Amino acid sequence: MDSAEKFSALINEGYSCKGDSIILGSAMLGGEVIPGAMVKIPLKTMNRHGLIAGATGTGKTKTLQVISEQLSRKGIPVLLMDVKGDLSGIAMPGGEKSFITERHRKIGLEWSPEGYPVELLSLSRQDGVRLRATVSEFGPVLLSRILDLNDTQAGVMAIIFKYCDDNNLALLDLKDLKQVIQYMNGAGKAEFEKEYGKSSSTTTGIILRKIIELEQQGGELFFGELSFEIPDLMRRDSRGYGYINIVRVTDIQDRPKLFSTFMLSLLGEIYNTMPEKGDAEKPELVMFIDEAHLIFNQAGKELLEQIENIVKLIRSKGVGVFFVTQNPTDIPAGVLSQLGLKVQHALRAFTANDRKAIKLTAENYPLSEFYKTDELIMSLGIGEALVTALNEKGIPTPLAAVMLRAPQSRMDVLTPDEISSINRSSLLVSKYGQVIDRESAYEILGRKVEMIEKQRADEEARKLWEKQREAEWKAQKQREAEWSRETRRPSRPYAGRTSYPSRRRTTIPPAVKVLTSATFMRGVFGILKKVL
Repeated sequence: MDSAEKFSALINEGYSCKGDSIILGSAMLGGEVIPGAMVKIPLKTMNRHGLIAGATGTGKTKTLQVISEQLSRKGIPVLLMDVKGDLSGIAMPGGEKSFITERHRKIGLEWSPEGYPVELLSLSRQDGVRLRATVSEFGPVLLSRILDLNDTQAGVMAIIFKYCDDNNLALLDLKDLKQVIQYMNGAGKAEFEKEYGKSSSTTTGIILRKIIELEQQGGELFFGELSFEIPDLMRRDSRGYGYINIVRVTDIQDRPKLFSTFMLSLLGEIYNTMPEKGDAEKPELVMFIDEAHLIFNQAGKELLEQIENIVKLIRSKGVGVFFVTQNPTDIPAGVLSQLGLKVQHALRAFTANDRKAIKLTAENYPLSEFYKTDELIMSLGIGEALVTALNEKGIPTPLAAVMLRAPQSRMDVLTPDEISSINRSSLLVSKYGQVIDRESAYEILGRKVEMIEKQRADEEARKLWEKQREAEWKAQKQREAEWSRETRRPSRPYAGRTSYPSRRRTTIPPAVKVLTSATFMRGVFGILKKVL
């Protein structure tokens, strides 16, 4: 048996499947396709997660497209993150071209154009199904990790959620959360300190600034109602094809905080709502996270641990998660170790660091007597990749260099008219199109603050009135005292007194004058002169 026959036997044995599977392509040896050496991936292991890696322009997106198409044909719904905007064409049949026909002739597979059922989802103001989630659904732990809060700040966040739970305050959007923090530092400070202890204004200020940062990245559009319901990702069309749900994130790739927030909330919601599936024959949902480094590069230690835990646990729910990135080193080791299927496209070595990274990448793949992996990675052509997966027993398959099949759908973007047509026929666009702003913490605490301010204003007005009344009373007392002193003064000989407060000059009759003079004379000389 020559090496080609030996290699073919190894591939056929290693990639044989008793159950249902998808075909990626045909294995190659020495740069030539080996007829009949089909590389099959069991559907049973598609919930063991995966990696699609390679340099720009080597075919990662097309591989993602090929896998999504085949999963859809098997009735498995798919969720795609379309960062570059070139995946929407999967909704339309592709065009037959000579290089596609030739590729499939070498592989030994037929090719026919076909479009697939698509829903266009949006995290921003782009047309499509609006994706939202409430702050309450996140909870204090996940939200703290997304905001990269320290232990003290996370403790304050837990207090905020506890206060809202105790007082039946709904936390729906970011303005609700900001309102609670402002209330905590202002009108409700005494209430919070009495029930939950003191919290530093510096700590709450840091939390508020981080919320505003998330808000500026588009968080105000994501947080709110109506929350997206996970069963709406699990739909199939009349042919039994699973829907391919494409999240259009072309306008938020420079806002990784929002991107990672959405991904973690979605993974968490899926894990919390979907029942345990155990060892099912096929997955319930497969997710592809394109440009995965956008999540991991911005994630702190706590957030990375959260992602790793979710990836470990979510497969039991029948959900597979595939990360698409340029280099496997973009993926944390704890996450990389959980990935069953690895599709490695070519990497280019331009520097000494590049060559070191390639050697490190090669060590993530099984040893092979047929390949020098580190050299082969640099020589792969477009649409070719190194593949290893898990068989139906969970055992890693032999390493294979594969000529990948071509997508059946359009390898290009949709036109604006085609996008509009898809959205018009969508049942989900109208369902999630309206913005709901029901009464929540923002409105309730707003009224509470107004009431407290009114009470405070009324109290200040009462105190001012009492102060003014006291001043008037004192002034009245002073006036009365002055009047009393005035009335006790001796009478002047030339003047008579009138009642307070006015006096008037009076004319004294002559007879009275004489009498008065005589009285004076008696008082001085002891005699009363007879007055004629």
